[in-house]
Amino acid sequence: MSPWQIVTATGLAAIVEWVEAFTIVLAVALTIGWPRALGASIAAILTLVAMTVAGGSLLLAGIDVLWLQAVVGIFLLFFGSRWLAKAIARASGRVPLHDEEKAFAKTQDRLRGDVSAAWLVAYKGVLLEGLEVWLIVIALGAQTHTMTLAAAAAAGALVLVALAGGIIHRPLRRVPENSMKFFVGAMITAFGSYWTLHALGLAWPGEDAAIPVLVAFYLLTGMLAVLLLRANKVRGVAA
Repeated sequence: MSPWQIVTATGLAAIVEWVEAFTIVLAVALTIGWPRALGASIAAILTLVAMTVAGGSLLLAGIDVLWLQAVVGIFLLFFGSRWLAKAIARASGRVPLHDEEKAFAKTQDRLRGDVSAAWLVAYKGVLLEGLEVWLIVIALGAQTHTMTLAAAAAAGALVLVALAGGIIHRPLRRVPENSMKFFVGAMITAFGSYWTLHALGLAWPGEDAAIPVLVAFYLLTGMLAVLLLRANKVRGVAA
């Protein structure tokens, strides 16, 4: 797998998760102040860093390559197909698009007057959203022995979202979250398909060159699914 594929998949996935985390942190910051909210965020990020170091070391320590490919491949298939399915459902209108403004207002209303709960919400918000980033970093980094590159892509995405959010001091509504989830879901599902079948003994034509073909396949079938769901919805309304 090429470095740009790792950076693209990890970076885009991280941006989506960090945007959602920023919405929570912003709501908390405007409730209990930026120092406490940032303190909770830093504590969560340090937890994720420690988990990345420990998780990568465990995966790389004495595990057979084929077993690692199978485990990572199955995980990525589950994770990627879930993202892709959600993106298809939202793009087709079956499920409402994620609304950062609504999530922001709901979080703020829930936290008024409770400093301890607000700090914990900021910590848990960054930690839980970051866990999906951590899983992607571990899966892609451990499998391709590029943990540093994958972690750097996730960290770069965090800095980008933090800077954008810090400048406008509002939930980042204009990030094309669903489009990014659609693309990343297709990429991760493609990686999972490649590694799972490779671990089972399938020799892919062209080796790693098969991955872009798989990405294109999942993107095209996903777009077709969106069109079919939209058509069925229109027919259902007409009936």
